Amino acid sequence: MNDKNSKNNVHLFEGWAFGKTNYILFAVGMSALLVGYALMASGTVNSFQSLTLAPIFLFLGYVVIIPLALVYREKAPQDDS
Repeated sequence: MNDKNSKNNVHLFEGWAFGKTNYILFAVGMSALLVGYALMASGTVNSFQSLTLAPIFLFLGYVVIIPLALVYREKAPQDDS
């Protein structure tokens, strides 16, 4: 029975879908969110910073960068044989 389980035993990081690039993109997305919320909190209510700049950073973080980090995959090397 141990032989059967050892064949099907998959380690956690062998099939892990995320690579270094995914984590870097996710960190950039989180940084964009932090900058967006900091800009929104530090500006006055009707300032350019709070009404325009902060929402741009938040949009980029939530809608562009973080989803890109989740779906990005590096291309597998192709064999010419």
